[in-house]
Amino acid sequence: MPNEYNPTFSNKSITLNKIASNECSAMNQTPASNASYENNNQRKHEPIVVTSVIPKNREKVLKWNGWGYKDSQFVVKDGIIHFTGTRYPIGGQLALTYFSQWVIDTLDVDLNKFHKPQDLPSEEQFPKPRIANEHLELLTSLGILYSTKGIDRLIRAHGHTLHDIYTLRESSFERIPDIVLWPKCHDDVVKIVNAANDNNLVIIPFGGGTSVSGAVECPKNEARTIISLDTSQMNRILWIDHENLVVCCESGIIGQDLERELGKLGYTSGHEPDSYEFSSLGGWVATRASGMKKNTYGNIEDLVIHVKMVTTKGVLEKNCQVPRMSCGPDFNHVVLGSEGSLGVVTEVILKIRPLPQCKRYASIVFPDFESGVKCIRDVAKQRCQPSSIRLMDNEQFKFGQALRPVPSYFGLVLDGLKKLYITKIKGFNIDSMCVMTLLFEGDTKDVEMHEKKINEIAAKYGGIPAGQTNGERGYMLTFVIAYIRDLGLEYYVVAESFETSVPWDRAVSLCRNVKYCIAVECKRYQIKHYLICARVTQTYDAGCVIYFYFAFNYRHIDNPVEVYNQIEEKARDEIIASGGSISHHHGVGKIRKKWYPSTVSEVGVQLYNAAKQELDPNNIFACGNLVKSKL
Repeated sequence: MPNEYNPTFSNKSITLNKIASNECSAMNQTPASNASYENNNQRKHEPIVVTSVIPKNREKVLKWNGWGYKDSQFVVKDGIIHFTGTRYPIGGQLALTYFSQWVIDTLDVDLNKFHKPQDLPSEEQFPKPRIANEHLELLTSLGILYSTKGIDRLIRAHGHTLHDIYTLRESSFERIPDIVLWPKCHDDVVKIVNAANDNNLVIIPFGGGTSVSGAVECPKNEARTIISLDTSQMNRILWIDHENLVVCCESGIIGQDLERELGKLGYTSGHEPDSYEFSSLGGWVATRASGMKKNTYGNIEDLVIHVKMVTTKGVLEKNCQVPRMSCGPDFNHVVLGSEGSLGVVTEVILKIRPLPQCKRYASIVFPDFESGVKCIRDVAKQRCQPSSIRLMDNEQFKFGQALRPVPSYFGLVLDGLKKLYITKIKGFNIDSMCVMTLLFEGDTKDVEMHEKKINEIAAKYGGIPAGQTNGERGYMLTFVIAYIRDLGLEYYVVAESFETSVPWDRAVSLCRNVKYCIAVECKRYQIKHYLICARVTQTYDAGCVIYFYFAFNYRHIDNPVEVYNQIEEKARDEIIASGGSISHHHGVGKIRKKWYPSTVSEVGVQLYNAAKQELDPNNIFACGNLVKSKL
């Protein structure tokens, strides 16, 4: 367990007068200028103390060197892949016979050659914390829970890029945090930020740890003491306003915990990114996140009403919680997407909605990917998108079908008479067809009308309804896919995903160009066995989001992560040349900052640097994200 406050340390004085700070109190969280809001009789609930599924000592529940829960993973037994645990539909030790054959056929995997990852280092093997005694005494005098244990520092030294997980399994990080602090409220964060600013210490905020952009990695050349400010103990729901349908939460609350507690009261935020089981509200804000149900509920920028961010100059926030303001630039958007480089998000007020009366899944099969894109474009044009609508290409369709612990390879999509109808009568080719999965939420009659309209649109492009069960299964598999990379690394396969947003008229060509680019690069590196597949995951009036999965067998490659990064870099160049963005919802972090200047213009970079200089002149938030620091 992390060390508790130790009263034997000298109580060295530290100036904390830059930011007014009170004792932690859930009822002192509304701006003073909005005092009347405190007495709103619609605020019926006292603060809800959330018991998170993820404890402070995360390694008890989550893997220290991989994705997700320790009791949930792909394993190989007698040459057949299984998925352990009962948290997910494919669990329970059911034999994944077809998936086992798929990885052999597609990636040339030898399931008899297990590559064992290294063991968790002992405490003696971790790098010693770079923290002077006077700074340790100073931080502990704040009365905030802390730890200098190696495992606590290691867990907060990384996110979930391929580089991160490969490093955990095969080698070690050059730099990890020197101390972890667990503030319990906004005022604790104020104390930490002031202490760090007065003593030239670095702060890297840490939420759920699911970053896939390198955002929480420690800069290798940072000589100052690095504090990992873990917000996980700031996870209360401070209040709920039933009349205005908003909720105020501390930033460390985890997505599934927020939804569970809101659900008990009959509400939902509707924000459901693929990582929502483990990612935090503050992380969503800091990266401008998007969720699978954004068509109904909006992206994080659509949900946020008010946000507090602690900077070295004070607390950045508005003076009221109104739905919209016209008073200059919206400073919420300075916070959104700042990726821990300007301050620490401590509290967020979000829109909520009553739980939907009806939730229904559906799926539609198309003869080819282009037909599916035309359909999904028409759906967006008519503005009748369901809560979630996603289109998988043929490679991903077959990959998903292989993940079925049932007798038929094609499962519910193509079994029995349905397969005969689709392939023989309708003339669909199994090697070109693709599937669209849908999720409808709302009033029962509206859902029925909505589904009928989309089926009519799909029919114009050759689409055939394929049932609710397949749609639900396709939606739920999103949460399982992340576990596959850990299995791959154990059998000499590296895998990663990357995404982009693109105008509608370039969506198909972008997919084609990126796949061709990766094929050329694989040939250059003599990679014979690889997978590149894509899906449309979100839709807008003016374009859509494309999500790519890329994996290859690295059995004969000495530096697989370096090779992967070089290939993805070429793919990212192709994405930009084809009209796509450097990211839709994963953020920039460190791995995509090469393209940031050309994305926002040189003036945009100067504007960001001006904000950085104003809010953090001493570069205390020196995570190194977005741009190379000039401070």
